[in-house]
Amino acid sequence: MATDRRTPGAPRFLRLAGEQLRWELLRELARSDQRVGDLTAAVGQPQSLVSYHLRKLRSGGLVTGRRSSADGRDTYYRLDLGRCAELLAGTGQGLHPALELVPPPPPAEGEIRGRVLFLCTGNSARSQMAEALLRRRAPLVEVMSAGSHPKPLHPNAFAVMREYGIDLSGHRAKHLDEFAGQRFDHVISLCDKVREVCPEFPGTSGPVHWSMPDPSAAGDTPEAGLPAFRRAAEELSARIGFLLQSLAHPRSQETRS
Repeated sequence: MATDRRTPGAPRFLRLAGEQLRWELLRELARSDQRVGDLTAAVGQPQSLVSYHLRKLRSGGLVTGRRSSADGRDTYYRLDLGRCAELLAGTGQGLHPALELVPPPPPAEGEIRGRVLFLCTGNSARSQMAEALLRRRAPLVEVMSAGSHPKPLHPNAFAVMREYGIDLSGHRAKHLDEFAGQRFDHVISLCDKVREVCPEFPGTSGPVHWSMPDPSAAGDTPEAGLPAFRRAAEELSARIGFLLQSLAHPRSQETRS
């Protein structure tokens, strides 16, 4: 009697990423959040085709979109690296148990070096929290933050960072002009508005953008604003976890690019 040897279809990640253009889009989004126009220029394909494949990636849960706070007609697309890791882990195992993919361990503190600059408009919340979170996890990294229109640090930034065991009392808001001409391994904008005016800095492989909502827009009171600041800190912490690998292995990042 014949045995039914039919097997399940290809793992979900392969179905989503196996198409050449979608793979190129994923590689671009692994580096930075981007708009359709940015991606179209990067991959050299018509906007209609790029938009079609972005819809496929969004419906598959690998990519999310967020309306730009600088231009409400535009959307920034973000690759969910955590979701990619989950799907990749099961891809090899779908072929053979010995091929299960295991994410690399977190790099040791001594392996993480470099210079990083975080930017947002006011340098009062997102960029200050990013600076503090990265410094806590990578003491050997020279990390700074600045804004295009600095203003005093937001009280809720102090409150949420205290929940992470971090004291922001020594921090001050700085204008991005303070760092003009300095070399950085990564310049990361966290605000859609500052991305539009961000100057070029020597030494970087290109600007990186993390499109994040302004938590202070939720309100100034702890009751209204603290949840938004907590969400911002959680997202920053997750993104910084992936940034640590890039700082620890800069050559592999250059090869990937």
